Amino acid sequence: MSHILYNVILILAALIGIPYYAARMAFTGKYRQSLGPKFGFNPPEIFSSLKGSPRIWFHAVSVGEVTAAAPVIAAVRKALPEACIVLSTSTETGQEMARKIVPAVDAYLYYPLDIPRVVRKVVGLVKPDIFIPTETELWPNFITACKRLGTRIILVNGRISPRSFRRYMSTRFFWRKVLSDVDAAGVITEVDGQRLRAIGMAPGRIRVCGNAKYDSLAAKVSPALKDEMAHRLNLNPLEPVVVAGSTHEGEEKVVLEVFGGLLKRWPEFKLILVPRHIERAAAVRELAVNYGYADVIAMTEINGGRRRQDERVVLVDVIGELFKLYSLATVVYCGGSLVPRGGQNILEAAAWGKCVFYGPHMDDFREERELLE
Repeated sequence: MSHILYNVILILAALIGIPYYAARMAFTGKYRQSLGPKFGFNPPEIFSSLKGSPRIWFHAVSVGEVTAAAPVIAAVRKALPEACIVLSTSTETGQEMARKIVPAVDAYLYYPLDIPRVVRKVVGLVKPDIFIPTETELWPNFITACKRLGTRIILVNGRISPRSFRRYMSTRFFWRKVLSDVDAAGVITEVDGQRLRAIGMAPGRIRVCGNAKYDSLAAKVSPALKDEMAHRLNLNPLEPVVVAGSTHEGEEKVVLEVFGGLLKRWPEFKLILVPRHIERAAAVRELAVNYGYADVIAMTEINGGRRRQDERVVLVDVIGELFKLYSLATVVYCGGSLVPRGGQNILEAAAWGKCVFYGPHMDDFREERELLE
């Protein structure tokens, strides 16, 4: 009965959501690459090319989850060199990041929408022996399709934020059945494990494993990366730099005001501004110009061959560069925390030994904040 109710709600949400996303696609171009595959329309050669055993399907929603999945996939590939590994993402930025940093994959997909007919089609084409979602990405119809095929389901890097926990608990009667189909779960902290047990997962299926995102952070830090970024941005490694990473609307204004104050005391300071969503780059650039920084240079311009000269502000309008850019920072501000967005991964900057600032809204990274403090 609860599953029927879920699908009724899903249909109602689709009736509202599809026109909205269709309009976004028509006017902004967003979702054009992913919309067809999300409804199950994939090039047939993706599936015909799948070879090897066991067949393991990883899923990572977006950029952050791809970062978490990357070391796990690398370890699985090393342990099982003959395996067929498929990686899906939900977002186009996640897909772009996956193709950049996760090479040990046989095929890349967009995760299908949780419509019964669609998920049955895609799961039937992939035929995974194991499905591995990252960071508590649980879609009931997809899980049902996997179980009917005999696919084992193992959650990795599981985390349940306070907001998500409240939502799960309010519908615990439904999620208890969904979690009964999950064979095992590796969670980040004991708190995540406690929340998963409270929602209804059997305690014997839960293991606290730490955060996969951090397993590779220290190994990724290297002087060569810092030299590479300093060369690309034409920065003296000794120049003072503010890196504002993963900023959201409303935060860039604060960053630019603070930066103006810094310049009054240290006029040699530079600012590297990295919006969380690159589609906001034009608006952020306009905001910087309005604050008096007409000499803004975008990372796409630098990547296209333009050499940064005296430009004081670098606007990063590409994905996949933030971790390396932190190497150049004198100080770091991590976004999503001055506005109620749950914060961002402050330990990426801390891995470089940087002084990290953030605001009060760190609900999604509470453990990381406590660890750092």
